Amino acid sequence: MKALILAAGEGTRMRPLTANIPKPLLPVAGKPFLQHIIETLKAFEIKDIFLLIGWKNLTIKEYFGDGDKFGVNIVYLHQEERLGTAHAVGIAQSVMDSPFVCLNGDIVLAKSYIKGLVEFSRNNKGDILSLARVDFPERFGVVELDGDRVKEIAEKPKIPKSNLINAGIYIFTPEIFEAIEKTPKSSRGEYEITESIKIHMGKNDVYGHVLEEPWVEIGRPWDLLRANEILMKDLKEKSQGEIEKYTEIKGPVQVGKGTIVKNGSYITGPVIIGENCTIGPNCTIRPSTVIGNKCKVGNAVEVKNSIIMNFSNVPHNNYVGDSIIGQRCNFGAGTKVANLRLDGKNINVILRGKLVNTGQRKLGVIMGDDAKTGINSSIDPGTIIGENSFIGPNALAKGNIAPRSRIH
Repeated sequence: MKALILAAGEGTRMRPLTANIPKPLLPVAGKPFLQHIIETLKAFEIKDIFLLIGWKNLTIKEYFGDGDKFGVNIVYLHQEERLGTAHAVGIAQSVMDSPFVCLNGDIVLAKSYIKGLVEFSRNNKGDILSLARVDFPERFGVVELDGDRVKEIAEKPKIPKSNLINAGIYIFTPEIFEAIEKTPKSSRGEYEITESIKIHMGKNDVYGHVLEEPWVEIGRPWDLLRANEILMKDLKEKSQGEIEKYTEIKGPVQVGKGTIVKNGSYITGPVIIGENCTIGPNCTIRPSTVIGNKCKVGNAVEVKNSIIMNFSNVPHNNYVGDSIIGQRCNFGAGTKVANLRLDGKNINVILRGKLVNTGQRKLGVIMGDDAKTGINSSIDPGTIIGENSFIGPNALAKGNIAPRSRIH
């Protein structure tokens, strides 16, 4: 079976993390999350992969090439204008002549998803939607079932009729392209795949398969932390670096080549540390943390449930919790990241000009590439710092800080 991965989006909701990195290459559990998707498909012998790309497509091509180093065959399709999901799927019409797996490139693809979907398809011949149960279905395409058959789909209804939503993983038959050709633009000015499916349902059976494990869509920066936690839960211990005698490691921890973990370091897995890093001395790294390549986590530093990308330094007397730190960032001595409101309520952030409830009780900073902080600066919970910004000595950073800002 072939697979079509939709990965052409610009990822504006993921800013500032996508200012320099295309969304599919954002790191989760030690590798780009699109790589996790490809490796999961390969595990089920789905090796002919058509990758729909658009934004920063050359960077994606450079990383994945023809797929040979990942044990798959990748063919690239291009979406020059992003006119909606139906338009995206329709681009693959000339290369799909039999049932194929189609999936959004911004979901965490657990192995159980594909296994369950393939098994379900053996007993239900036709088009299949994977469905997930969520707490806020009004944000998604809501699905009603009649047994295993899809009865109705409503895109972002104000009053949802169920808590089942379209999870963005499908098995489509080639007949879906006839429905796509008949799909009108939605009120949002896009060609929606949910509308195509509804047209398709007029003549064909469409089935719904409910996913058993938790479902995560990476639509906003803090979703990376949840994805990180899920993908690291079965992490295996692996050490290729140097670990000095007086360190303590508990649980599964991976240490990359050329990395040194110095005396006094205390690491509790699951933790992934990349290549050519300096860790310690006398630092604490807590679970669900990923540190990229050529990073430094130094003396009297504590890092917890965070992603620190390549070439970034957290070197002296710092605390970083529930945060995502971009590439080439540097923390001044004594910089602290707060990750919990005093009243313990969920943390709100300003995203694309709107106040958004993250649903997270703990959330630190989302920091873009090349940001720097001065000594003894402080960062409020839920702060977003744009790329190339400076947070000066003793300064307080809070809210949404635009790229290339100077905070004194």
